[in-house]
Amino acid sequence: MTISVGDNMPSGTLHTMTADGPAPVSTDELFAGKKVVLFSVPGAFTPTCSAKHLPGFVTHADAIRAKGVDTIACMAVNDAFVMGAWGEHQNVGDSVLMLADGSADYSKALGLELDLSGIAFGMRGKRFSLLVEDGVVKQVNVDEDGFSSTSAETMLEQLG
Repeated sequence: MTISVGDNMPSGTLHTMTADGPAPVSTDELFAGKKVVLFSVPGAFTPTCSAKHLPGFVTHADAIRAKGVDTIACMAVNDAFVMGAWGEHQNVGDSVLMLADGSADYSKALGLELDLSGIAFGMRGKRFSLLVEDGVVKQVNVDEDGFSSTSAETMLEQLG
């Protein structure tokens, strides 16, 4: 079942790259008491993800934060090393928290996994964006049109 508005975010562990190597990120801690925009891409370094999706959230990070968002996080079914390298390549800095869902466990918990085994990509996460307030889902956008429904610009409009 896909996560819906009003649902509580599931508990899980993602990973981020630090100066000391990969570090766990508890989703309970990530969402508790905060307003968070979580967006997911099918893969780091892929064309649309690298040219549009992640750069849009980097470009609009200040405007999104000005709407009361505490954290902007990008998730992909890649390992923390890849997510860290992609963040560096995209000059993300502190604007977006880069999160690895290495085995797609969290994507599956959200009901937003995507099986791309047929094109040799394996299990991935769908392209989506969520607005979460204190662990409760307030907005769900799942890619149905190629990209725009999950973009930073769409999220900015939804934030009012």
